[in-house]
Amino acid sequence: MAQEEVKEAKVSSEENLNPSTVVIEMARSSTALSPLSPSWFTPKRLLVIFCVINLINYVDRGAIASNGVNGSRRTCSKSGTCTSGSGIQGDFNLSNFEDGVLSSAFMVGLLVACPIFASLANSVNPFRLIGVGLSVWTVAVVGCGFSFNFWTITICRMLVGVGEASFISLAAPFIDDNAPVAKKTLWLGIFYMCIPTGYALGYVYGGLIGGHFNWRFAFYGEAILMLPFAVLGFVMKPLQLRGFAPAESKKALTSIETAALEVQDADVSVVKGSMKSSKSKCAFIDLNQFSRFMRDIKELLHEKVYVVNVLGYIAYNFVIGAYSYWGPKAGYNIYNMSNADMIFGGVTIVCGIVGTIAGGYVLDFINSTISNAFKLLSAVTFVGAIFCFSAFCFKSMYAFLAFFAIGELLVFATQAPVNYVCLHCVKPSLRPISMAMSTVAIHIFGDVPSSPLVGVLQDHIDNWRKTALILTSILFPAAVIWFIGIFLHGVDRFEEEIEHPQVTTIDRSNTTPLLDGKAAGTAETLAEP
Repeated sequence: MAQEEVKEAKVSSEENLNPSTVVIEMARSSTALSPLSPSWFTPKRLLVIFCVINLINYVDRGAIASNGVNGSRRTCSKSGTCTSGSGIQGDFNLSNFEDGVLSSAFMVGLLVACPIFASLANSVNPFRLIGVGLSVWTVAVVGCGFSFNFWTITICRMLVGVGEASFISLAAPFIDDNAPVAKKTLWLGIFYMCIPTGYALGYVYGGLIGGHFNWRFAFYGEAILMLPFAVLGFVMKPLQLRGFAPAESKKALTSIETAALEVQDADVSVVKGSMKSSKSKCAFIDLNQFSRFMRDIKELLHEKVYVVNVLGYIAYNFVIGAYSYWGPKAGYNIYNMSNADMIFGGVTIVCGIVGTIAGGYVLDFINSTISNAFKLLSAVTFVGAIFCFSAFCFKSMYAFLAFFAIGELLVFATQAPVNYVCLHCVKPSLRPISMAMSTVAIHIFGDVPSSPLVGVLQDHIDNWRKTALILTSILFPAAVIWFIGIFLHGVDRFEEEIEHPQVTTIDRSNTTPLLDGKAAGTAETLAEP
């Protein structure tokens, strides 16, 4: 009874206030007393599942680059003897330029969809967005298998990029949220280890399927592997990202605020006799979402640490993207590797696993700071570039493989540190858009143009060794750019307060999605009146 009297007194004292304000405040207090229940996921389960999804994504990229799936063009000798082509390039009679465009086509969808998915994370649960993206990816990969000419497979590859966009933008923030404090970079390293590992497995997988069956079956197999994870994104209880209000409080506040706005609109219509308020409200919402997106982009561009980090990542990815696509074909032509898919796949999988995990472990060991991350990035990239460049100077295949393996190991050590900087140089609410725009930049200026340009360069000079040396030299500017980052004195902003005004103190305690039983009990205790 005492509590009810207090509430009645409080409401009576606010009778002269705007009624919408009173209603919204009541909604905020009620959502603050609704704790989140524990999720079935543990942090390690989340990491494993995301790693498998990432692995399948890059198996697809490696498979389409393998000689078994990609194939070769129809060739004719001077005497008039012709040999039929094989794989996608042979079936569709693609030039090297068209072949390079095909490898980069999925990036078009990725670049367009990444900012969209990152922006939608403000209003739609990010975990559900991943489910939508993986569903699109699965359907698009099946479409690749049924394609019948250059344009149909190109369109399907674009849709593959749309499907992948949600996962690329949101997976790393989820992992960084839930990793142990002392192992954050190591966990990111384990996740990004799936990039070279997936590429390497894709080389082997594509070579085996394309050699023994047909290149189309490689895409069907990928779709079967991804389908359970697409379903999981819809049936699992959604997780929540740090820096965003829980879905429950967002829905409650949205419905109450909408009701309050309707009250205000009714008052306006009585005074003015107008029924246009609902249209203006919708226009305001759309304009507000767009202005928020532009404000976030402006804030990213003003963050010097972020800009320098991404510039170095662009130069790095220009080389790695071309390596991943043209590597087996270059090795076959320079060193007469009859099983180039297997050799490049084996070297890449070993160096990728060891190098990527080592990069994360070393940064955690020397203390995970932005300055230390830039030191590690510049050092390993510079030394790795020396080894990779020297490798292509040798005529012996064994000397090439030895030096190239060391160079790849060092170069892959950048994956965890570079993404650590992207996540920690911005405030928590900007991390999805930070990862999205980083992905857009490294692809649109990096590996999207690199594969076709390397194809054009090779068509012009017709010497794979010279082409590889020119390409590898671009790693040196990447090391210099990251070296500049050491002197920028970046601040780790991971612990900054959440900016959303509707997020109360209790909501902040629930922003970590993977609550165990003890944490959930603590939240319930805090929520008791």
